[in-house]
Amino acid sequence: MKIKPFVKWAGGKGSLIPQLKSFYPFELENETINKYVEPFVGGGAVLINILQKYNVKEAYAFDINLDLINCYNIIKVDVEGLINELNRKEKEFLELENDKRQKYYYNIRREYNLYKIKENELSVKRASEFIFLNRTCFNGLYRVNKNGEFNVPFGRYKNPTICDSENLRNLSYLIRNVVFQHGDYKKSERYIDSNTFVYFDPPYRPLSITSGFTSYTKEDFNDENQKELANYFKKLDGKNAKLMLSNSNPKNTNQDDNFFEEIYKGFNINEISAKRMINANAKRRGEISELLITNYKEMEKCIQENSIMKKIALN
Repeated sequence: MKIKPFVKWAGGKGSLIPQLKSFYPFELENETINKYVEPFVGGGAVLINILQKYNVKEAYAFDINLDLINCYNIIKVDVEGLINELNRKEKEFLELENDKRQKYYYNIRREYNLYKIKENELSVKRASEFIFLNRTCFNGLYRVNKNGEFNVPFGRYKNPTICDSENLRNLSYLIRNVVFQHGDYKKSERYIDSNTFVYFDPPYRPLSITSGFTSYTKEDFNDENQKELANYFKKLDGKNAKLMLSNSNPKNTNQDDNFFEEIYKGFNINEISAKRMINANAKRRGEISELLITNYKEMEKCIQENSIMKKIALN
């Protein structure tokens, strides 16, 4: 049974799972890890992979995007209500010609931007709009302006899958015991101890001024935020939790940029190969390296597996 993320997400880790999983600390000698925490859950590819692969007793996921967290909680507690709404939208949308589809899309986007849900509110309507927009907008992006309004244009897909009922039901069962909370990554601290694996996937530091894409919410994630996150990483290291963090590799564009070496000094900084997927120019989507920072050494067999994966990715 293959379960996949229910949304497309800029920076999603689905294609990197084969490399990332060789760094998971679950099989390290003399380690008992029974809790998983993800402070920037996003599309949830790593969470989904870990829940299918390991028997964690507790799992906690956080995100600053309230509507995304609403979706996860609705999938947990009312997946059938969500499927009904998405099926209706899919049927109405696919029956239309392209110009009318575009009008339908912008009507949903306008409605979505007219209201907000409250912190602890659960809304099937909001979740169905969120997923519909994600599945039919340009490039599957989720982007908002400084006013917090979703502003991605229509995507013009021929036959988009808006409601994947089977995947939603399987995902609902898989995440039934996960606690999803809206909030800043620091909210995760109280749930982390020496038996915890924490994976951080923050908004990446841009490789250039024009490559930045951090607008999942109306707040940006700048270098000062990256430094604050590094300090939080060090704080959790003091709790003896197992920590892993992804970010961009500045040396793709500037060999002299030692930003991450400086703020994560003393930790293990690994390079993995990745494809640049979020770029309007298809010719500029290609292989780059990303950083994977851990506070533990991987097993020898994992080092060998990762070396093989690098070679496969480069060929």
